[in-house]
Amino acid sequence: MKIGRVFITGISGFVGSHLAEYALKQGAVVYGTIRWRSKMDNIRHIEKELHLIEGDIRDSYSMQKAIAEAEPDYVFSLAAQSFVPASWRSPSETLDTNVQGTLNVLEACRNSNFDPRILVVGSSEEYGMVFPEEIPISETNPLRPLSPYAVSKVATDMLGYQYHQSYGMKIVRTRAFNSTGPRRGEPFMTSNFAKQVAEIEKGIKKPIIHVGNLDAYRDFTDVRDVVNAYYLALRKCTFGDVYNICSGEGQKVESVLNMLIKRAGIEVEIVQDPERMRPSDVKILKCNSSKFRSKTGWVPEYTFRQTMYDLLDYWRELV
Repeated sequence: MKIGRVFITGISGFVGSHLAEYALKQGAVVYGTIRWRSKMDNIRHIEKELHLIEGDIRDSYSMQKAIAEAEPDYVFSLAAQSFVPASWRSPSETLDTNVQGTLNVLEACRNSNFDPRILVVGSSEEYGMVFPEEIPISETNPLRPLSPYAVSKVATDMLGYQYHQSYGMKIVRTRAFNSTGPRRGEPFMTSNFAKQVAEIEKGIKKPIIHVGNLDAYRDFTDVRDVVNAYYLALRKCTFGDVYNICSGEGQKVESVLNMLIKRAGIEVEIVQDPERMRPSDVKILKCNSSKFRSKTGWVPEYTFRQTMYDLLDYWRELV
């Protein structure tokens, strides 16, 4: 299958930057949207190889112009308000950005002269309240979202389904479980832990680590494996269908923190911060990705330990 032209919304973000790297290695011509206030650090090393278009997914006109300029074969809809705690503070902004933004991308593609393959990126947060007998989570699990962010992703997921059914568009939906790795944003749990550990190592922070809920279980996948999965999804998956992407291994948040502390060889005090606790939290996210793996042959290459070590090294360089 011809690699062709790739269009990525949110190309300067965590996943977007890794996907841009991956697509360039596959020989693709890569376009992507940035906003005037976008942080460019994540793509600075490949910026000259990219075709960057200033635009905002919340603006339908800018999306129409961007799609017309990119003439894409593949569209990856990644731009979003993706920080769950922020969705509690600004639920309407989260819904507007994620739902209206996805709608604008789909409409821009529908009304264009092109027929691209489109990835609508969902989230494991869509599953929300999961009962013990429902573990591991498959695509047939009920959706019981527990945050405004999760609600927004259910809506974008269903938009992808509806646009395929209504207009025959080549849309694949994915529900990726927690992705992490180098360049993960500071507010996100694994990255925040790694930053605090790196700062303590350097002596610029007291040996106190502030945490939220350490009892939750999460299914982590390295971002470099995730972007490979996204690419395979548009090349090999059935249009209109939905696929889980995950490692299939549950990690207790407390064990993640302990892994980083042990790697650094430091002694610390762990303090729970009420500001880091959510009004309602998903207790267990452990995934079954057999449907996706059988369809694509995808197998993660990075162990969780290697991912966390690479993330810690990333923050060691920054701090």
